[in-house]
Amino acid sequence: MSIKRRRKIEEFIFVWLMRLALTSAALVLGLILVIITSRGLQALSWEMISQPPGAAFYLGGGGGILNAIVGSLYLAAGATLLALGIAIPAVMYLHTYARNSRLRHVVRLVLDVLWGIPSIVYGAFGFALMILMGLRASLLAGIIVLALVVLPILARTFDEVLSLSPKELTEATLAMGTTRLELLWVLLRQSLPGLFTAVLLAFSRAIGDAASVLFTAGYTDSLPDSLLRPVASLPLAVFFQLGTPFPEVQARAHASALVLTAIILFISLLAHLSMTRLGRNVIR
Repeated sequence: MSIKRRRKIEEFIFVWLMRLALTSAALVLGLILVIITSRGLQALSWEMISQPPGAAFYLGGGGGILNAIVGSLYLAAGATLLALGIAIPAVMYLHTYARNSRLRHVVRLVLDVLWGIPSIVYGAFGFALMILMGLRASLLAGIIVLALVVLPILARTFDEVLSLSPKELTEATLAMGTTRLELLWVLLRQSLPGLFTAVLLAFSRAIGDAASVLFTAGYTDSLPDSLLRPVASLPLAVFFQLGTPFPEVQARAHASALVLTAIILFISLLAHLSMTRLGRNVIR
């Protein structure tokens, strides 16, 4: 067999392997959406979305999951904002004042390790810290622990976005006699579309995480009214509803999962649109 023919056969095999991988991923996603939608639509109603759970909700009584929807939005928004307040200064420092230092590589390694840690470990860490400090499960504790989960996602995504900025932009800015602090604002303006996308990705990750808030945020049937009181979340609502022996409550679990999936899908589409629309004014 000639070398040219062997290379064509290798390319043919690997192209079809890649197509098979893409098809498998699409089939898995489609199967999940079909099952959740078909089962969830049967139990989904306006009453379920607009009302908190009644006294016998988990026994088949009336009510809804409004407490979990609002609680998840509070948890995800608070955690994303807290992580954003840490990630932006840290990453901007690495790209302006520590561009050629070893600190940049060390911080990236630390963030990669933190990204790989399962969220249940963060939840266990937060729970142990709460016991040590004599604190109870609350919205504030859930926000802090959830911020630890999304911080490496937000920071590394923002770091990669800044790495894509053209070197000529930095060199031209410094050549004009600007300080590194002024360069920081130029890079921040350049990376705003990517930063916005990173925030949306972190938010969607935060709203779908259950393990980190299982012990720290607790659960309640009431709407959140204080940072120091327990709060419900959609992932835990799905977990508790699926754990009951009542078929009608289990059907509501699929409806809750459908609501959660719809929120994440909406945020993902928003992230895609933000990259397309906001990225038109970026210098490449």
